[in-house]
Amino acid sequence: MTQTEKTSTFQKAIEVVEALSPDEQAMLIELIQKRLQQQRRQQLLQEVALSEQEYARGNVRRGSVADFLAELDE
Repeated sequence: MTQTEKTSTFQKAIEVVEALSPDEQAMLIELIQKRLQQQRRQQLLQEVALSEQEYARGNVRRGSVADFLAELDE
């Protein structure tokens, strides 16, 4: 999809939303916010799972900033 098509689609969405009543617009905003929160929650869960897998494989180490800096100096 080209930038022009994206802009056109976005503009159409805005026009559709503007045609809604204020109450419908508020409900739509609430719905979108909840869906975005759920998407972020799912993304975070995936990132945590990946981090746990990497830690289990030994690809992640724990330590302080001082430990990290000392390792860089080695």
